Amino acid sequence: MKKTTAQPTTPPDKPLPPEKPKPPVKRPPRAAAAKRTGRKRRPKKPPVSTRRLVLLIGLEIFGLTIGAVTGIVVLLGHAAARFSGTRFFSHLLPFTLGVLGLIVAIALLLIGWLWLRRRLQQKALVLPAALALGLALITGALTLKGDFSFAFGQFRLLVGGKEEAGRVTLAHQVFAAYRRLDTAQLRQLIDRAKPYSPAIDTAAEAFDLDPDLLHGLAAAESSFLPRDSKDGGQGLFQITQVPEAAMRAAGERLGVDRPVIADHRHNGYLAAATLHYYLSQMRNDLFLGLLAYNIGPKNGGLRFIMQQYGATDFVTIQPYLQQLPRDYPIRVLCNGLAFRLFRKEGKLPAYEEGLNAVRIQHIGIPGL
Repeated sequence: MKKTTAQPTTPPDKPLPPEKPKPPVKRPPRAAAAKRTGRKRRPKKPPVSTRRLVLLIGLEIFGLTIGAVTGIVVLLGHAAARFSGTRFFSHLLPFTLGVLGLIVAIALLLIGWLWLRRRLQQKALVLPAALALGLALITGALTLKGDFSFAFGQFRLLVGGKEEAGRVTLAHQVFAAYRRLDTAQLRQLIDRAKPYSPAIDTAAEAFDLDPDLLHGLAAAESSFLPRDSKDGGQGLFQITQVPEAAMRAAGERLGVDRPVIADHRHNGYLAAATLHYYLSQMRNDLFLGLLAYNIGPKNGGLRFIMQQYGATDFVTIQPYLQQLPRDYPIRVLCNGLAFRLFRKEGKLPAYEEGLNAVRIQHIGIPGL
């Protein structure tokens, strides 16, 4: 008979005791951790507003642009003066290599600026903008010494080509005419102009003209002695035939139906409107505009004469003006230059004395 062994009975399930919470791991403070690792904790930078950031970036770009543009103009201007000519190896090739070197230098400077900019921003956010503005101020101060005027003139000649070369040639004709004028006669002319100057200034402003240019026009026409001439000219500006469009424009600005030529104020408005009309017709070429003003509508006007001979500018039309006043624009601008010099300096400096020639050229011809 088999004996059965009693199976052990398992006790009923008992609930497990609750787990004890683990003690929180104590982490060393950041200062202590940084001290152990040897690293310095950087202080948090305060947030920067978007408006301030845009302002600083704008000032930085402005300063760098001023410095870069001025430097490019000066370098290209001096290079154009140094390598002016048509030979390939002695003029064209060196100038081309100089332009290539300028491009490489600009690229390297830009890379250097980006490297420097990151380090400046780590110290203070305003440092890149402040440095860029400082460079712009230094560049601007250097341009006032006179070298920039020479370089800028050569740069204009380089870019302007034929048009700029003609302008420079005619400008020196004006300077030479001023050099030949008698200073005492010019002072007498300026004194006679004083009673009419307010009206002339107002007319010039109404038609966006240089007031010294309009003074020079009156000086060439009447020497500020208003009268009726034998060829039909009337008043201060010797008005003869006025284009209908100019007559309407003068009347609108004066607030009258029809300007009165005998009134010196109306006379000035008619002259300004007529000159403005011919300048628009001649695409703002000052010499051609003055010549067209003097010729008027006779012989079909200057535009017809230029089309007849295939002339394109004042230089090419001059040989065909045998019976017409080729020197009229030179006389007007010469007188205008005298008025500008007297207004700016209170005197009429002699062109050939000392550095007056350079200073007068820097002041410039009115309207040109």
